[in-house]
Amino acid sequence: MITTTEAVEAAVAVARELGLAVREPVLLHDSFNIRVHLSPAPVVARVQTVTSLARADPLGAMTREIAVVTYLEGIGFPVVPVSPLLPPGPHVWNGIPVTFWAKADELPDAGEPTPEMMGKTLADLHAALAGFPGELPRLTPALEEPGRLLDVLAGHNAFDREALAELREAHARLDAELTGPSKVVHGDAHPGNVLATPDGLLWNDFEEACAGPLGWDLACLALSGRIDGAKAVRAYGADLDEIAPWIAARRLQGVIWTTAAATRFPHRAEQAARMLAEWRAAQTMCC
Repeated sequence: MITTTEAVEAAVAVARELGLAVREPVLLHDSFNIRVHLSPAPVVARVQTVTSLARADPLGAMTREIAVVTYLEGIGFPVVPVSPLLPPGPHVWNGIPVTFWAKADELPDAGEPTPEMMGKTLADLHAALAGFPGELPRLTPALEEPGRLLDVLAGHNAFDREALAELREAHARLDAELTGPSKVVHGDAHPGNVLATPDGLLWNDFEEACAGPLGWDLACLALSGRIDGAKAVRAYGADLDEIAPWIAARRLQGVIWTTAAATRFPHRAEQAARMLAEWRAAQTMCC
């Protein structure tokens, strides 16, 4: 797996090769991927780390993200755009893919958007994405990526074999359970991917953009621990009961991703174990 040091080195190396004077890279985010401010330029590099384990074609996912964001920026929808100072990519350095984005001026004391704001801005995003002219794969965050992560976890002897079998069985049922008309969706529509700036709320991080029913994004919103997700879904104009299958699928995805993240961040193992226990308890209650 790509380390933090390798990711930062890749971002800086590619930027310098393209002529950007990087004096002091600043690590902004280190979780499922890494974001680095290439100071003093207003450029942020994004490097896939844990996410690269889940994707058969990481470069394809990055290319699709750039296409979706470029489309939204082109129609005037508020997003964090690609960098105007460097070709956005994806670029590859020593096998590590990198993309470049504009640095948004976040308001440090803005707090979380209200549930009403989140519901409205997600509805606006879905309306804007309806005009996207490209083709996107179906529900990759739900159907493809968790399966690949389960394969990764199967290689870790410390992982509970019985739990792995239960997660595989539940994941195998999703394709038949998640039905409905396909739209273009963000793929990871929670408040952490909406930035408060002097210019208003900006949507960010479209690397999981895909085709699928709107219920997938609504489930992401509903399960947010940062705001009242149920209230946000109601503000959107939807009902929690209508998206119950999507909420269940999102919970399953969360367990798998958090467990995979714990292979890189051992301090997250306790959180992963708690989420797995809660998920198993829910399965027992409903079945």
